[in-house]
Amino acid sequence: MLPIRTPRSVLVAVALGVSLTACSAQAASGPGSSGTSAPTSPAAPAKVTVVDPAAGRPVSVTASGGTLTVVKVADAEGGVLTGRTGAGGTSWRSDRKAVPGTSYTVEVTSRTADGKESTTRSSFVTPEPKAVNKLTLAPGKNTTVGVGHPMSVVFDLPVTRKADVERQLKVTTSNATEGSWGWVKDYSGRDRADWRPKEYWKPGTKVTLEADLNGTDSGGGWFVRDYRTGFTVGAAQVVKVDLDRQKLTLERDGRAVRTIPVSGGTPGGDKRSWRGTAVLMAKEGTINMNSETVGLGDAYDKMVDYSMRLTWSGMYAHAAPWNAAYFGKANKSSGCIGMSDENASSFYASVNVGDPFEITGRDTKGTVAEGNGYGAWNLSWAQWKAKSALA
Repeated sequence: MLPIRTPRSVLVAVALGVSLTACSAQAASGPGSSGTSAPTSPAAPAKVTVVDPAAGRPVSVTASGGTLTVVKVADAEGGVLTGRTGAGGTSWRSDRKAVPGTSYTVEVTSRTADGKESTTRSSFVTPEPKAVNKLTLAPGKNTTVGVGHPMSVVFDLPVTRKADVERQLKVTTSNATEGSWGWVKDYSGRDRADWRPKEYWKPGTKVTLEADLNGTDSGGGWFVRDYRTGFTVGAAQVVKVDLDRQKLTLERDGRAVRTIPVSGGTPGGDKRSWRGTAVLMAKEGTINMNSETVGLGDAYDKMVDYSMRLTWSGMYAHAAPWNAAYFGKANKSSGCIGMSDENASSFYASVNVGDPFEITGRDTKGTVAEGNGYGAWNLSWAQWKAKSALA
């Protein structure tokens, strides 16, 4: 974190009066007459003060003996800090914060009471940041996703000033969807903020994120840019998985469109499946699955087709032809939801990233955590709102 510098004031005295030439004449004779005219006093100069801020603070300008007419603050690349003039026209403050490691020029035009204008210029440089924080955003920009996908922001560095950061994150929707930010610990161990609607998104909703973070200190590092992204919500699809009956049902617009026999995680140990709502994170196609990567020893190491990721901890829905004898009859997998090649192929083509999988069953590992994929739907609306740093 950068040391906070005590702001120094750059005082620029601006003489806004004009020079007057004193003229003299021969005194006239006679009582009561005067031979000279007194010179007019020059107008009092206006003083313009530009406060050189620490990074992460607004730029401020004040004037005494005059008013501010134009203030322009720009960085070396031409980026402008817009701002507002206060009541009376004697103060100005930038809307955005000064960014670390940036050179600024300040151009101020002021006017005295008698209408004389003058322009002054000054400059300042903010210190370089010791650490720069960055974001990873999901879903991808301009994508179409299912009704369960949150707006998700993962931070490269720790965020200890969560309220300051959350204030700069603005989500807008095309239909005034009610929602809230919530802070979770991502499965990677990094800080993450998700914006989840109160209920599943309505199909067709357009969602936009404006992250005006440039010049914001997260506590673990500074942001030196803003971010913009957005996505569209697709079809209203929900996948319901009943582990006790070994079946999966795809619902579209509230109606069941197909049911598939499956085999879930083996009961009674570490190979059980998770329950609760998991959101389809990615369609990964054919991938290598190695049980050692999820702490299951040497149970398997094979190429798996039609792989659909549901959690970071390794739960997928996928083709599992080696378990064909158990589909619709028993749970015998290492934790994933397996089905035949034929069913996996058509199901893979039907579902979208962001579709929620509502998984039920008596013998499971537990409920999908908020940071293990997108588990926010396993909290009540009140519980989720309480996870906002501004709650």
